[in-house]
Amino acid sequence: MVFGYSTNAYVKFTLFEAIENIAALGFQGVEIMGDRPHLYPPDFNGTKLARVKEMIDRHNLKVTNINSFTLFAVGDTYLPSWIESEEERRKIRIRHTLDSLKVAHLLGCNNISVPPGGPLNDNITRKQAFKLFHEGLDQVIPLAEELGLKVLVEPEPDLLMENTPEFKEFIKDVKSPAIGINFDIGHFFCAGENPAESFEELFEWIGHVHIEDIAPSRVHAHLIAGHGAIRFKEIFTSMVKLGYQGDISLELYPYVDTPAEAGKQSLEYLKPVFIESGLKMKL
Repeated sequence: MVFGYSTNAYVKFTLFEAIENIAALGFQGVEIMGDRPHLYPPDFNGTKLARVKEMIDRHNLKVTNINSFTLFAVGDTYLPSWIESEEERRKIRIRHTLDSLKVAHLLGCNNISVPPGGPLNDNITRKQAFKLFHEGLDQVIPLAEELGLKVLVEPEPDLLMENTPEFKEFIKDVKSPAIGINFDIGHFFCAGENPAESFEELFEWIGHVHIEDIAPSRVHAHLIAGHGAIRFKEIFTSMVKLGYQGDISLELYPYVDTPAEAGKQSLEYLKPVFIESGLKMKL
């Protein structure tokens, strides 16, 4: 099990600078933002990807996840989405996911994370949205299965799926083991749930974990670990009890002006909690 830091806190740096910085902080893993200004697949030919792989190997890092959630290169945080009315818009999201799977395979990463459909709009019902999401995933599942990779759906506040019941309703109609969940601890806390209990209920589908702190108000704003109200030891103890073997990535994208300081503080806070809970984290 490896603890990584997401490059999406380093959007004022190049991908190569972000990797160097994350390694220097002492993290053993790196989650790569699969979007501009970092690794948007159309911007990276074989030579440039080989350079990324060489740098990761030189620092003895593991790529914990390819975060293909955002699409700033051609849209924004959520759009184009899986559930837009226009087919051409949905095709952009599907193509991005296929490209991200290929990048993950080349970098030796086991999984990518994707948004849970997208934001609902007035032109579509929830039933229609889920149908479009399933149809889109059906177009990426064959490649994921061929490459032996996971496409991990990440529930998030104010999107098609926010909480445990909504994810379980969605996953019951998925027939492929290539689809799972990217369990963002803070998102489930924002949804009013106890993340430790949610983790246990969703464990069979969890392929990767995002970590950040959240204020007692449960407002969706990522904080440095230890600056909020999440009971990390309780969650890590659940992971130990269940035998979780996946990786964890710290996601602190609001700290674009101080990414190193935010990462360092979080790492220092979480290290003893990992140890106290018995979580066998490579540090």
